Amino acid sequence: MAIFADRADAGRELAAHLTQWRSSAAIVFGIPRGGVVVAAEVAEALGLPLAAVVVRKLGAPAHEEFAVGAIADDVRVVHDDALRTGYVTPEELSSVEDVEREELRRRTALFGSSVDGIAGRTAIVVDDGVATGATATAACLSLRAHGAAHIVLAAPVAPSTWRPDPGAIDDFVCPHPARSFWAVGEYYDDFTQTGDAEVIALLRAGATGSATDPGR
Repeated sequence: MAIFADRADAGRELAAHLTQWRSSAAIVFGIPRGGVVVAAEVAEALGLPLAAVVVRKLGAPAHEEFAVGAIADDVRVVHDDALRTGYVTPEELSSVEDVEREELRRRTALFGSSVDGIAGRTAIVVDDGVATGATATAACLSLRAHGAAHIVLAAPVAPSTWRPDPGAIDDFVCPHPARSFWAVGEYYDDFTQTGDAEVIALLRAGATGSATDPGR
């Protein structure tokens, strides 16, 4: 059942749960692509700069939308049970990772990255939702590796049974923990795929802490 009209709507609601970080020394990091739309609203509401933390999901060969792992920079997160149960073989996973490494490099070059400026600061990592948690965890581990002092993962919706990795995430903010969870998109009336151009425009607008929706 849909909760949000679109990602911008979700971002505005999420920001209301993050007010303790308003005008702090934090940086808001959106996970491209859709997470950047949500993050832009959060950054604007909190008066914080916006950046991207680029992550690529490692999808199962038979069901690419289901993440068996994720990669970000030199970080690799894989759900051990996916390999243990034979949901994906090591050979299949290696092939998927080769493809996603290329896309990771392309998106990093396109969207840029401000991870080098996070040392000693708080990172608020935002996505449009958490499903398996692989991409969010990889993003947070990447920022931790670059010296983030405190990491907040914020998502509008997630399975109520999901728990963050305490080694990667210090605080988890989720206004709508869902007891019956199938896919992130089911909670949005409009879950249209976000394009590269929209992400670039939002990042440019939000780099100084004044993120705005370029469509307004």
